[in-house]
Amino acid sequence: MPKGSVVSIQVALDAKGAMQNLPEVRAVEGKGLEGDRYCNEVGSYSHNPGPDREVTLIEAEAVEAMERDYGTALDSKDSRRNVTTRGVPLNHLVQREFSVGAVKLRGLVHRGGLRAQVLTGGMIRVGDPVEWDESPA
Repeated sequence: MPKGSVVSIQVALDAKGAMQNLPEVRAVEGKGLEGDRYCNEVGSYSHNPGPDREVTLIEAEAVEAMERDYGTALDSKDSRRNVTTRGVPLNHLVQREFSVGAVKLRGLVHRGGLRAQVLTGGMIRVGDPVEWDESPA
């Protein structure tokens, strides 16, 4: 089973609030990440409920490529995504189940990162492994 890792975790309290870096966060099944705008139903698109805004992920490699290729330096929190990963091909996880530490997620629409649904709640910590099965979906 391939493995990457969690590089950083970010949440925002409301739609226009700054993203806050956290060492860990609790994922709540069917809701999202505790303390995040979508879990609290105060995000920009909270009027349109659904599992596709529970958790968002982005590859650290994509953030680094922005700086390398376009000279645009971003901190992980500038991406407005909840979880930054390293060594995880997020495109491959669309419509697949995968784990982030003890938390099970399902990859959904991939656009500027991966949106995911929380299938099994628990804690996500910086440094946790991200694992997925490479067999055909």
